[in-house]
Amino acid sequence: MSFRKVVRQSKFRHVFGQPVKNDQCYEDIRVSRVTWDSTFCAVNPKFLAVIVEASGGGAFMVLPLSKTGRIDKAYPTVCGHTGPVLDIDWCPHNDEVIASGSEDCTVMVWQIPENGLTSPLTEPVVVLEGHTKRVGIITWHPTARNVLLSAGCDNMVLIWNVGTAEELYRLDSLHPDLIYNVSWNHNGSLFCSACKDKSIRIIDPRRGTLVAEREKAHEGARPMRAIFLADGKVFTTGFSRMSERQLALWDPENLEEPMALQELDSSNGALLPFYDPDTSVVYVCGKGDSSIRYFEITDEPPYIHFLNTFTSKEPQRGMGSMPKRGLEVSKCEIARFYKLHERKCEPIVMTVPRKDDLYPDTAGPEAALEAEDWVSGQDADPILISLREAYVPSKQRDLKVSRRNVLSDSRPASSSRPGAATATAIIDVPSGTFAGAGESGKLEEVMQELRTLRVLVKEQGERISRLEEQLGRMENGDS
Repeated sequence: MSFRKVVRQSKFRHVFGQPVKNDQCYEDIRVSRVTWDSTFCAVNPKFLAVIVEASGGGAFMVLPLSKTGRIDKAYPTVCGHTGPVLDIDWCPHNDEVIASGSEDCTVMVWQIPENGLTSPLTEPVVVLEGHTKRVGIITWHPTARNVLLSAGCDNMVLIWNVGTAEELYRLDSLHPDLIYNVSWNHNGSLFCSACKDKSIRIIDPRRGTLVAEREKAHEGARPMRAIFLADGKVFTTGFSRMSERQLALWDPENLEEPMALQELDSSNGALLPFYDPDTSVVYVCGKGDSSIRYFEITDEPPYIHFLNTFTSKEPQRGMGSMPKRGLEVSKCEIARFYKLHERKCEPIVMTVPRKDDLYPDTAGPEAALEAEDWVSGQDADPILISLREAYVPSKQRDLKVSRRNVLSDSRPASSSRPGAATATAIIDVPSGTFAGAGESGKLEEVMQELRTLRVLVKEQGERISRLEEQLGRMENGDS
């Protein structure tokens, strides 16, 4: 009687990775040397952003995807932070808006010009101040417009409404130690976190409550990562007690034992997971490794199925992942990574040699909720778009800048501290918001208030100048 080995059927068994040609890389980029387990890279269908070395502060470079080849040393950067930049994240609902967190304890949100930078960008659209130590984690809400999460070395998670520069929620008692990473679930109703105390936590940010917790998810002392999968399960990477790198899959309903646990190797670098909800494939990149491993997550045991490994000669300093809508469907791309070397960024294309049913509808750039809807308790799944004809970026909605008068403004009860955030705020105002619908007088009213505020700001500025002048004279003993 003969036995034949049964090979598990999967349309992603033959995924293969391929680096692009040299002339399609981004050369001569001085990638940041800061010691922080961030990806150092963020990418969307329009731009590539890379955290770079900067003297006297922090900076990151934003390049149009088409600007390949050698990058001039004098190429303009985004350089408003006074300390090194630790994390960056593109807004999923506007390809020209990016947020950054820094050692200077601030979060800044930037508007990138449509065709890229022509001069250094030093003025953010909004500065969010609330952390007391460096800010190492930035992540946008997946479905609600202008909702941004930041986590710092003060062990706090803050959630902001960027549209009004307000702190919505302050979660300062749920993490007793350094937060390694934070990941929203599919509709943004919960997030999970990995912490230095070796626990993974599932948190409801609007209630400020702990939904579930697993202590010693991985027993090793090195950094862990935890990400939500589309079906609500949690995928983690970490280290065993013997310092072997591990992957695990958890059911939030029962965190006593992992559904699956696999040991990989005994390298030192933290494993950074990138998840594709459309294909249920997790790509695992180790800091300092020269490989990307990929696994398919299924509903049948053993749940985590190894697919393949992409290997190259050079180790990776960081990694960025292109959203699905930025891929070339005609070339059967199912993922594209932007691998950071010491002085360059190299795109790596993952393809499948087949055409059919590779591209289910995927999350598009339109927000499903406004920030106020989410705060009021609403949840919504991402608005999906079809990739059958390849995604064509639409014109971005203009970001209107509204200066808030924080002195006389009545803030909603959900804001934790008045004055927690300063500067000008992003507010999306579609054309025709005021005109029509019987509100033609509203526009004039707003304009009048704006004119009054401008006069007030000018007067206060002049008064401050006079007071500073008087103070200077007094200090110099002139009066």
